[in-house]
Amino acid sequence: MSDNVTRPCEFSRRAFCIQACEAASVIALGSILQSCGGGNPAGPSGGGSSGGGTVPQLTNLTGTVANGVATVSIDASSPLATVGGAALVRTSTRDLLVARTAQDTFVALTATCTHEACTITGFQSSIYVCPCHGSRFNTSGAVVNGPATRALQTFATQFSGSTLSITL
Repeated sequence: MSDNVTRPCEFSRRAFCIQACEAASVIALGSILQSCGGGNPAGPSGGGSSGGGTVPQLTNLTGTVANGVATVSIDASSPLATVGGAALVRTSTRDLLVARTAQDTFVALTATCTHEACTITGFQSSIYVCPCHGSRFNTSGAVVNGPATRALQTFATQFSGSTLSITL
C-alpha cells in the first residue's frame, strides 16, 4: 500500500472542524432551550429551576361572572372546602388561582404567569408552579423563584355561606 492513500475513517482538518462546530452548536442549542424551558413546555416542571419531576395539577372549578364579580360555589367535595386547598377557577373573562388560607379567608390571584403569560396550573406544598418555565409563587402571589420577577395580581374575596365572591 502507498502512504498517499486516504483511509475511509480519516478526516481532513476542514471536515473535522466542520463536524466539531456542528456538534458544539447542537449542544449549545440544547442548553439554551433547556434554560428557556423549551425542553418540555407542557411539563409542570417546565425545564426551569424547579428541580424536575412532576407537579400535581390544580383541580379546575367553574366560576360565573356578573357585574365584575366572579362567584364560585364551594361544597364539601370542592378542593376549596378545607384550609390549605387550592383550585384553578375558570371564568368567561379570566382564570384565577384560589387558595383557602383560613376557615373564612381565601386568596384569589390571576392565573397568568408574569414571566411569559402562561396559565399556571400546578400546585405543590402551598406553591403555585407555572408549567412553561417553572416560576413558583406562594399563595399570596409573591415570587418564590423565577424566571418571573413580578408578583401575581391579587383580587378581593368575600365568603358567605357556600359562595365565594371575587371582585375582578
